[in-house]
Amino acid sequence: MSSSLALASPELYVRQKRELAEFFGFETRNKYAISTPDRREVLYAAEQRSGFLGMLALHFLGHWRSFDIAFFQSDSLAAGPGQNRQEAFRAHHPFRFFFQRLEVSSNGRPIGAIQQRFGLLTKRFDVLDAQGQLVFEMRSGFLKMWTFPFFRGDAQVAVIEKKWSGVLTEMFSDKDNFRVAFLDPNLSAELRMLVLAAAVFVDLQYFERKAQ
Repeated sequence: MSSSLALASPELYVRQKRELAEFFGFETRNKYAISTPDRREVLYAAEQRSGFLGMLALHFLGHWRSFDIAFFQSDSLAAGPGQNRQEAFRAHHPFRFFFQRLEVSSNGRPIGAIQQRFGLLTKRFDVLDAQGQLVFEMRSGFLKMWTFPFFRGDAQVAVIEKKWSGVLTEMFSDKDNFRVAFLDPNLSAELRMLVLAAAVFVDLQYFERKAQ
């Protein structure tokens, strides 16, 4: 399945995947399964980090660290040893303490970025195209902590919603589930990639455990 077809669904669900070590308080790299409402997995995303230094950066720098997350087409996940998985697109997070940023590219070509903005009692970030021009704004009010709507002017074009994962999961783990709804059916594949990458940005920025 091509990435364009995978993104054609009006709704996608982003489910964080956990490893056994995380149940004992040991943080591992972030991984997400992305599926349609009928639970058909269409994409898989995984943080591209290896080695001891990467583990230390995750533990001590949290969401401030520099990292890449690659989004793979699900039909390539069965590739055997030595075979290449088909990467659909990639998100790069540069190291920074303030106003976090996620830069998205496909086949080595920049397609845009998600840039955090200052918000007084609100969550705000801009979605930018490859030329740095504003395409969407995300504005989430103080009382809507789990809802992240995207606007083009006054028109809402997409929304990310964190879904309740159960009492034990919410209290004791970082395992998060998100619904991504593309409300404008005319959004291009690249704009959908940016919104989907923003779901990961939302998780890392607002729901991941902070640096220790």
